[in-house]
Amino acid sequence: MDRARRRIALVSCVKAKRASAAAAGELYTSQLFRSLRAYAVSHADRWYILSAEHGLLAPDRVIPPYERTLNTMSKSERIAWAERVQRQLMEVLPPAADVIVLAGARYREGLVPFLRKRGFTVAVPLGGLSIGRQLQWLKRANERGSDGR
Repeated sequence: MDRARRRIALVSCVKAKRASAAAAGELYTSQLFRSLRAYAVSHADRWYILSAEHGLLAPDRVIPPYERTLNTMSKSERIAWAERVQRQLMEVLPPAADVIVLAGARYREGLVPFLRKRGFTVAVPLGGLSIGRQLQWLKRANERGSDGR
């Protein structure tokens, strides 16, 4: 990897959350999110959360719990969400960053093509895997400190 390139991880939000406001990186409580966060922290220079409610979140931003998901949004709502996140990403991504997307298909659909079109290298290591297989992959990757393959 070119040392000048920065690795940025994008981690999707999950349903399970704390009952009160917390830093976004600590708000989500599922085993999947904890595993995604551990991977992002150890494999990227910076990481952000893809929130159905807030768009792109820095892990230290304090937010209240919410109940919104892209999986129940209409196509037009998902397009609007993706456009919002695209603008937010362009404000924070360093030029020519390597972006690791740790999110489901609904979260990726409006972001991965956008990023690739703008010259970013995009990896989707968990694409096509069931939640169980994602957890297995992440467990191996987090134990090895590698890409898990």
